Amino acid sequence: MIKSFVEKNYKDFTLTKASADASFRQYYRLTKGLQSYILMDASLEKESLTPFLDRTQRLSNAGVNVPAIYDKDLTNGYLVIEDFGSVDLLQKLTQNNFQHLYKKAIDEILKIQKADTTGLPLYDKDFLHFEMDLMQEWYLEKKLAKCLTKKQKELLDESLERISDVVLQQPQDIFVHRDYHSRNIMIKTDESLGIIDYQDAMNGAITYDLVSLLKDCYISFERENILKLVLYFRNKVAPQVSDAEFIKWFDFMGMQRHIKVLGIFSRLHLRDGKDGYLKDIPLTLHYLLDTAQRYDETKELATLLQELMQ
Repeated sequence: MIKSFVEKNYKDFTLTKASADASFRQYYRLTKGLQSYILMDASLEKESLTPFLDRTQRLSNAGVNVPAIYDKDLTNGYLVIEDFGSVDLLQKLTQNNFQHLYKKAIDEILKIQKADTTGLPLYDKDFLHFEMDLMQEWYLEKKLAKCLTKKQKELLDESLERISDVVLQQPQDIFVHRDYHSRNIMIKTDESLGIIDYQDAMNGAITYDLVSLLKDCYISFERENILKLVLYFRNKVAPQVSDAEFIKWFDFMGMQRHIKVLGIFSRLHLRDGKDGYLKDIPLTLHYLLDTAQRYDETKELATLLQELMQ
């Protein structure tokens, strides 16, 4: 099907594989001379294209550098979009430059958070728990093959309630990219940042995208340095909030995200046959345990998880 689309509309272009992501979308590069475009093949999940186009417009209106849309075939599930190149933030981050690059990426979050949230799905308590429940099902029960006792389930439920309570204490009604990590931030030839993979954006908490960036499941830096960046962001968005409170918001949002991600990475392996994410579970787990041990509300959760991993 994709060949007929290319032959019909881009017959003089060369088609090469660009990348795939955790969904069923595939990405190809169309090139002819100095011309280069990205062909998004969403033929297996055509329903994702309408949200992508909607979020693209909202972010563009807010001044975020998102790909221009050049061509679309919604019937068959194809988009032709701007090519931001193949260098992402993950490839560039080092101990010497991460503070500078993360500040650039944080400045993009400030733009993202100005985007219109009208009609976006809400990151409410039900959805926070829907996501966190993925850990029990896919990581604990299916990947680790653990059968939780009634007491363990109650402890887990209580811990997740405490986490969502803190998440919902922070400012809401914010445009949330939802996957704002180093692989979804492209570095263009002019060194500006191009933002991709935002079609699942929702209306949620102020620290969500900051957590995705600074507690990235694919790379990590010393907590002391990360917290400096957290407060750099706080100074821009909520200077009236104390250091301790804002860091707690950040940490509890991080626990919610990493609990979810443990479930998602396990599901990608067990259900979808995508084993590449298994290598990212240890860092995700480290973030979760390290953070849970720091707060009275979640110390028991850290202990429970350590017991279940034995």
